[in-house]
Amino acid sequence: MAKPFSEPSTESAAKPLATKPLAAKPLALTLGEPAGIGPDITIAAWLRRGELNLPAFYLLGDEALIARRAKALGADIRIAAVGPSEAGSAFTDALPVVATGERATAEPGKPDSSSAPAALASIRQAVLDVRAGRAGAVVTNPIAKSVLYRAGFRHPGHTEFLAELAAENGCVPQPVMMLWSPQLAVVPVTIHVSLRDALGELTSELIVSTVRIVATELKSRFGIARPRIAVSGLNPHAGEDGSLGHEEQTVIVPALKALRNDGIEARGPLPADTMFHEAARRTYDCAVCMYHDQALIPIKTVAFDDAVNVTLGLPFIRTSPDHGTAFDIAGTGKANPASLIAALRLASRMAAATS
Repeated sequence: MAKPFSEPSTESAAKPLATKPLAAKPLALTLGEPAGIGPDITIAAWLRRGELNLPAFYLLGDEALIARRAKALGADIRIAAVGPSEAGSAFTDALPVVATGERATAEPGKPDSSSAPAALASIRQAVLDVRAGRAGAVVTNPIAKSVLYRAGFRHPGHTEFLAELAAENGCVPQPVMMLWSPQLAVVPVTIHVSLRDALGELTSELIVSTVRIVATELKSRFGIARPRIAVSGLNPHAGEDGSLGHEEQTVIVPALKALRNDGIEARGPLPADTMFHEAARRTYDCAVCMYHDQALIPIKTVAFDDAVNVTLGLPFIRTSPDHGTAFDIAGTGKANPASLIAALRLASRMAAATS
């Protein structure tokens, strides 16, 4: 499999991006759920900035919350209250924090009434900053959807909320969720819906629009000149010629024909149970699957600690750690920052590649 930002596929004309510098502009990092591990992994990542040559980033949130969390973690850290334009120069010596105007009072593992307003204000400001050119990309810390829902949040998740924030002239872009790692990249066609609802949503048109976005962004943001896309079936054994289900013949095959007519190298429908072993993964650059768990189970099996959530289809770059808020370990120092570090690196290199 082609590995963006390491070595390209031998079939790709893309130049290796590992030699490219990181983005010049700092990254806008959201606070996430204040009671979760977002503050912990942010602090842990900043402490390793020199060792890992991390791209500059600034946290959009409450300086007092970060100071309290650093004290709880026993972290020796300086915090600088800055504006986005000052974040790059401050990053070497202090963790830059840009205020959103929302206080966050939640203790580790205990969301409170300040959690939702603080998390949402951070996301909104990050999008404003990147669209105004003050930041190179948006990187989001984990949110607690149940906490947001109790506060009236009406979106299924981060992905759909970001799409609304990216709307122009009333037109909301189609967001496509990719989970990326050096070993595997996957995209689910249907995302945050029940399996029953996913079957109702799955159409040839949705598959075609999703794969078109994937192919376009693999070229423009990942440096793969001729993306190879593997498309899964829906049913066991990809339907066994209709004996185990008809969706492959009536929904997926017509979509693949339309994609090939567009010049997109899309192969399938493939049995999902044989798509993800090591030899199979070398034959494609991204696997497009029909529903959430069909895509996420394999990548979380092979790359649990370093997979990155990437939202395609937006007019800006957005990445995120591929894990949740982990309330049970917030404030304990046990949270692993590996996925956030991978998300920061990927966002910065994508921004540099498209600048």
